[in-house]
Amino acid sequence: MSHQSALTEGSSTSVRERHFGGSRLLSDYWALTKPEVNFLILLTTFVGFYLASVRDGRFSFARLFNTLLGTLLVASGTGTLNQYLERKFDAQMRRTARRPAAAGRLTPSTVLAFGIVLAVTGSIYLATAVNLLASVLATLTLVIYLFVYTPLKRRTPMCVLVGAFPGAMPPLIGWAAASGRLHMEAGILYAMLFLWQFPHFMAIAWMYREDYDRAGYLVLPRGDVRVPFVIVETLLPLLALVAISIMQSPTRHAATFHCAVALLGAGFTYFGWEFVFKRSRVAARRLLTASIVYLPLLYGISATLCNRAR
Repeated sequence: MSHQSALTEGSSTSVRERHFGGSRLLSDYWALTKPEVNFLILLTTFVGFYLASVRDGRFSFARLFNTLLGTLLVASGTGTLNQYLERKFDAQMRRTARRPAAAGRLTPSTVLAFGIVLAVTGSIYLATAVNLLASVLATLTLVIYLFVYTPLKRRTPMCVLVGAFPGAMPPLIGWAAASGRLHMEAGILYAMLFLWQFPHFMAIAWMYREDYDRAGYLVLPRGDVRVPFVIVETLLPLLALVAISIMQSPTRHAATFHCAVALLGAGFTYFGWEFVFKRSRVAARRLLTASIVYLPLLYGISATLCNRAR
């Protein structure tokens, strides 16, 4: 091989390595924001915004864009800061050990700075481009999630209940962004998302219970107490969710609405019962899948048939 060829090959290799390194770095920053969680956050924020907008008769695409962007920034900052706070524990779990902070691909100070910039930028953006109420609700979600729920995960299984409060905030943020105030209908959207989180998270907690135990997370009680706990934390919220969903007030096609919501609820409940009585990894995964399918469909039906457009 000639000297020139060697130089050319070395240069090409260096370019490929830089390209791969840059792509990996962007991928790591993207992973810090928890995009799979952000999808559901933006979906439920949108529904709250849309229902409030058509109720008041003043839908604005620009305001919707600003709301979703600001919410996305705060949610991404929250996800990043959560990974900063839990990096040592994430490293002990197979499910999370490859996260950028846990694996050490990004330094803690870098993750912390990135999370703070995202969260602060999002909060300020919501306050200036949307309204103060939406910004306050988003900031409150971040504070409760990071400084109340996250520490409780290593102290008590009741952390699941505490975490459901900030977890259900997105539709309130959307509603507040559109109208500048909250309403009973926003409370129903909040209650639906609040209750949905229990069967959804119980499925995850059961699937990865060894991981959680290894890292010292008390998302499930120890020993035999787990069985009644899983029943209470799965079936009761699930049944309450179905009841509240049916109690919504459709503005058109009431029969279609109630039938669709009842069928969705029956399917979700079936997988909940299966999980409670089998308590297997397969049943937990089926419940998790059902929960991911159920929520967008339920909110989609609500947005379509429960809007009070003037």
